[in-house]
Amino acid sequence: MSRWRPAQAASTALITAEGQLRLKAELDDLWRVRRPEVVKALAAAAAEGDRSENAEYTYRKKQLGEIDRRVRYLSKRLPLLKVADTKPGDCGAIFFGAWFTIEDEAGNAQHLRIVGPDETDAAMGYISIDSPLARAALKKHVDDEFDAELPGGRRRFAVVAVSYEGPIRAE
Repeated sequence: MSRWRPAQAASTALITAEGQLRLKAELDDLWRVRRPEVVKALAAAAAEGDRSENAEYTYRKKQLGEIDRRVRYLSKRLPLLKVADTKPGDCGAIFFGAWFTIEDEAGNAQHLRIVGPDETDAAMGYISIDSPLARAALKKHVDDEFDAELPGGRRRFAVVAVSYEGPIRAE
């Protein structure tokens, strides 16, 4: 059985200014704080003797590999990202960086923001510009309705609010 996986489609190289700061802070924390701690713990575990039966050594080696992979990814990805920090000409429409509220047919509201693929966070309502919902919502205004092909099937939404100043609070 092979470990080959088909190449993923290239993600959009956009990021918000806040997202760029978070990624830079993560890279700095990984490189200057977490990695030295793990290397120190790895050295201590290696000094204990037989490495083949040393669970601490195996765990720290794996942890170091995960940190190094993330550092490598961030070091290559950050220079490629373009910060989109200007407001669009039509602030009443949904574009990259917009906070917006949509309602489905049942009246359930969602408060979302369109961000780059490197800063998505479902808990915060940050959806990727590459997601089907974001693609369907682009250029829509308040009171516009649109359909989105989601993993659970086709759904209809109505735009309730759009803002570029900050998150839209529930009423």
